[in-house]
Amino acid sequence: MGWERRLNRQGGITMKKILSFLLMLALSLCGLVACKNDNTLLDPDKPVTLTMWHVYGEQADSPMNKYIEEFNRTVGKEKGIIINVTMMSNASQIGDKLVEAQADKPGVPDMPDLFFCHNNNAALLGTENLIDWKDMFTSEELSVYVDDFIADGYVGDELCVFPVSKSTHLLYIAGGVFERFCADTGVSYDDLSSWDGFFNVAEKYYVWSDGKPFCAIDYLLRCVELNAMSKGATSESFYTENGWYDFNNELMKASYMEFAESIAKGHIVIADLYSNTQVMTGETIAGIGSSASVLYYNDTITYPDNTTEPMNLQVCPIPQAGVGTNYATQAGVGLCAYKTTEQKAEAATVFVRWFTEAQRNFDFVISTGYMPVHDGAFDKIQNHEFTKPAYENLYAALGETKQTCTLVSEPSFANYYTKVNALYASLRALQNDLLTKYANGANAESIATEIWTTFEAIE
Repeated sequence: MGWERRLNRQGGITMKKILSFLLMLALSLCGLVACKNDNTLLDPDKPVTLTMWHVYGEQADSPMNKYIEEFNRTVGKEKGIIINVTMMSNASQIGDKLVEAQADKPGVPDMPDLFFCHNNNAALLGTENLIDWKDMFTSEELSVYVDDFIADGYVGDELCVFPVSKSTHLLYIAGGVFERFCADTGVSYDDLSSWDGFFNVAEKYYVWSDGKPFCAIDYLLRCVELNAMSKGATSESFYTENGWYDFNNELMKASYMEFAESIAKGHIVIADLYSNTQVMTGETIAGIGSSASVLYYNDTITYPDNTTEPMNLQVCPIPQAGVGTNYATQAGVGLCAYKTTEQKAEAATVFVRWFTEAQRNFDFVISTGYMPVHDGAFDKIQNHEFTKPAYENLYAALGETKQTCTLVSEPSFANYYTKVNALYASLRALQNDLLTKYANGANAESIATEIWTTFEAIE
């Protein structure tokens, strides 16, 4: 007590003030010596390496690789994290490769720590083997992302597939050729806003080009589904409890047959994996594919005789039914982390936070053809000055799609894409024979029925 009274007499200092002073001093000293967060498992002196598989371009200078290099030399170096890309694949194939890696199949690289995949791929790997991002992010942190995109990352009750970008399907057109075709026939880009107009244009192009198909389609079943939904079908009614299509759904079948008849006549084709190849070689002048396909389009068309002409790539929203609600796909893989150690889980979360930060996410998507995952980022895109006309056209089409369409998620059944790819492979194998039948006088409706039977044969 005497000590306290002496202090009070000397400067009016109270015990409360002393304690406050000592607390401030401790905090200051902590700042000066850069107090370490005891909760972190990361150590810049002993960096942890995370292997990654991604699907953003298989070339060495992929945009994703550039961001990983930036992370490694900045935040990664500061915190002790190294991201090492051990495989670059594509979205349609990475799921099978992941399953093979999990099963330790000979000749397949080891299971990666971080990887991009679809929800159904994550389900096959087992949610118990994947990090639930809800455990790593607060609800406040998750609130900055587009709700629908976050919701699309759930597998059951687990947020296993973190959105970093989203795509939709668009109609790509070789502008120079199409405009010559328009000048000769009187068709226009406006005719491509509806499926009826699209099929009519395809028929006219087949005649004008002496028998070339108008468009190669990457995702036939998705076009069929969205068309049927606009005409009154519900997406839930398409599928059976076994995770495949209900062939008794009348609206679904009617929609499928519209496309099948156009295939039967040779007006459209199932793409050879990706439609951009057929557009770039002049086999078709249009392709329906992912918005991210813009990454793979060349600036020129190179014909089989090695002559070339400028691509002048134009991009439109996919056609609509012209009745009911307009629908478009919400597609794209997300980022998963395989459960191994708590240290790797922390490192993975650091990378996801860094990579999906608002400005960086915006910068990434405008170089890859994707939609951003942050609210309001489309406003930034509208004010962005693109250096490539193709990208400007693409984001105009994306903006129109977002404004005029309800975005719906893709099916996420286990093995769904395996079955879809089997169907497309069967149809590709049939296409030439079907066209020969039609040229020899077979009825288009009967050929379309054969295309439907091929669909029914997939189990």
